[in-house]
Amino acid sequence: MSSYEPIQDGMEAIAIRHAMRPGDLGRILYLHGTLYAAEYGWDHTFETDVVGPLAAFAMRKDPKERIWLVEAQQRVDGSIAIVRSAESDGSAAQLRWFLLHPRLRGHGIGRSILGQALEFARRVGYRSVHLSTARDLVAAAALYREAGFQLTEEVTHPLWGQVVCEQRYDLVL
Repeated sequence: MSSYEPIQDGMEAIAIRHAMRPGDLGRILYLHGTLYAAEYGWDHTFETDVVGPLAAFAMRKDPKERIWLVEAQQRVDGSIAIVRSAESDGSAAQLRWFLLHPRLRGHGIGRSILGQALEFARRVGYRSVHLSTARDLVAAAALYREAGFQLTEEVTHPLWGQVVCEQRYDLVL
């Protein structure tokens, strides 16, 4: 979308864009930190796992990487990205930073941007996509399975001030 459009009657207008603007990195980090703290009790150390890779992504100009920024009321309130996987020879992508503010959930936005991200990954030639998540993120996992991802690994350990069951999902494109 290039302009603000209502996503349904009574819902605020949203826009989805790819170009990063000043403040976007901070807003994505803020959303991850505050929403996961409120919803799952994760502490500030979670943000350290977000900030490094996010900053590195912002510095690259890789045509095989893209971010989708969901903007509502002229403020970033969600994101998802496709980046090159550090685990492969360039044939695999990683899905990262998938998050929507709670007031935007349940309207099909997450499903839409996940579909756009996977279509982009196919179009630029990735053969597979993987992601890391936590078992507690039930709604996101349902979207991943709906898109064809398979759960391939689970590890439970102390992390982010909690005991977290990390999950890895993989999708062959």
